[in-house]
Amino acid sequence: MATKLKFGLLLPHFGEYASIESCIEGSKKAEAYGFDSVWVRDHLVFEPHGMEGTDNTHIEGLLTLAAISSVCKKLTLGTGTVISHRHPIHLAQAMAGLSTIAGGRVIMGIGLGTFQHEFAAAGYPNTLEDRANLCKINVQLARRFWAGEKVSYKDKYFSFEDVELKPTPVEPVPVWYGGGTPASCRRAVDYCDGWMPGRIPLATFRKCISYLHELCEKAGKPMVTTGAIPITSLAKDKEKALATVNVKGLINEGNKKPTWVKPASGTFSKLEDIEGLLLAGTSEDVARDTRKYAEAGLDHIVFDLRFRYADWYEQIDFLGKEVLPAVRA
Repeated sequence: MATKLKFGLLLPHFGEYASIESCIEGSKKAEAYGFDSVWVRDHLVFEPHGMEGTDNTHIEGLLTLAAISSVCKKLTLGTGTVISHRHPIHLAQAMAGLSTIAGGRVIMGIGLGTFQHEFAAAGYPNTLEDRANLCKINVQLARRFWAGEKVSYKDKYFSFEDVELKPTPVEPVPVWYGGGTPASCRRAVDYCDGWMPGRIPLATFRKCISYLHELCEKAGKPMVTTGAIPITSLAKDKEKALATVNVKGLINEGNKKPTWVKPASGTFSKLEDIEGLLLAGTSEDVARDTRKYAEAGLDHIVFDLRFRYADWYEQIDFLGKEVLPAVRA
């Protein structure tokens, strides 16, 4: 039976190899191969995660997607994820504008953000509670603006009266919550349409999927759409695929995640412990591990090639010529 899994790419708009040309030309290749989507990150004051180097180049994500929309007419444009350091009027207007430019092919992933300094730079409170509040408020207000309402609002964060935005989105904008914790599952079911962790081991993904089914059943709503963004690296053999990946950094990341399912040893210490977080090896290896995600309940996989942006086009060819056909067969 053919898979219903959809396929996306995280674009190289950040870090050492950030390039708008690479984003546009890579998106054109992806569309030709039958990928479903392309995705961007979102930062105000970009600070790379330790495992991805130190280059803080960051081409604004929504502008990147707008540029791609002018040359790609089938790809869905996704944010993985926008962070609530924008004013909610600005966020709603930007996403509605992107929907208008792209003919409705937009998904808004949204999350709390990793870095407090970005909220501080924007003048917002930056505790976890405040960031959670800002995220929910942004989603709720955006939906009201997108529905064509004239909105007045006042709380400790924002105050405005009689604001109406046009144009409204061409199609309803799905909102996916970005995060890999039980709390992120609860937020996804509470006020979003989907749940999209970034890097997450398969064992933890499966546990979260079970929890999401339970939450949706209790809430009396259909199962939310599920996504994931695994680090990906392909080559003719696994050793070459792993050569450019900070495997140690990815393994150590697991030991900082208290809600992740621990390996039998109790500590993340070897490659097998992060199965699913990293898809690396031959096309056959990556196709096999992608199928495992689909079998676990994944709806939309976004390949994160950040460790292979130096050979970005070759990686798209590996995926487009070999992995996608194998998984879709």
